[in-house]
Amino acid sequence: MARRCELTGKGVMVGNTVSHALNRHRRRFLPNLINVTLQSEALQRPVKLRISAAALRSVEHRGGLDAFLVKQDDADLSPLALGIKKEVRAALAANA
Repeated sequence: MARRCELTGKGVMVGNTVSHALNRHRRRFLPNLINVTLQSEALQRPVKLRISAAALRSVEHRGGLDAFLVKQDDADLSPLALGIKKEVRAALAANA
């Protein structure tokens, strides 16, 4: 399983650990990923995703999963999230 957020595309970064004596060695900065179940109002069903904690706050700030997916760029989304976005758009178009 890739260490990548399914909604924002946030992944592993690399850098240096620097000691007080300025000795450097390589390290990995891992994203804070959590498994969540978000409720989609347009689809009327829960959706399981592996997202970062920052993405979870962004979803809440934008007003839910449906609003987040509609505004989010397709390049950042995982294939699973792209499929959900397509279903949400179809459901919103059918209701309008």
